[in-house]
Amino acid sequence: MTYTMHYDSPLGKILLAADEEGMNGVWFEAQRYFAAKLPPEHEEGTMPVLGDACRWLDVYFSGREPDFTPKLHLVGSDFRQAVWALLLQIPYGQITTYGALAKQLAEINGGKRVSAQAVGGAVGHNPVSIIVPCHRVVGSDGSLTGYAGGIDKKIRLLTLENAEAANLYR
Repeated sequence: MTYTMHYDSPLGKILLAADEEGMNGVWFEAQRYFAAKLPPEHEEGTMPVLGDACRWLDVYFSGREPDFTPKLHLVGSDFRQAVWALLLQIPYGQITTYGALAKQLAEINGGKRVSAQAVGGAVGHNPVSIIVPCHRVVGSDGSLTGYAGGIDKKIRLLTLENAEAANLYR
């Protein structure tokens, strides 16, 4: 069973979703792909991992780096899983590019070329935003291309982390 709850963040309402395996959704209300993978059989409720996610978000929105990650249950293709795993390695307050992620994936896959656009598609479909930090990925020229929650939220998240890219857009 998947349970959902709402979290009121400084950037707006967020819908959290989790099942017995872990967090499988963190979406800003009305964002692109909102609740795209939320099963029809879900109910409002709570479970320990949702409480962990709320604590993580409380720490994060207080301007501090959380020192734990709620248990995750990311559902997607092998390619998307690989991209999301790389997102989890981007340090708090740092940024990377879609091209750099594509190069990392190519190295992992024995040199097989991966397009930055394909990486961008996987990043854009990340179902657990903020916790899986897709907002830390920028264009090759440093531009804040794409964010399912909206560029305004991406800027605010990067600013909260004091990320170098945010300084360009303040």
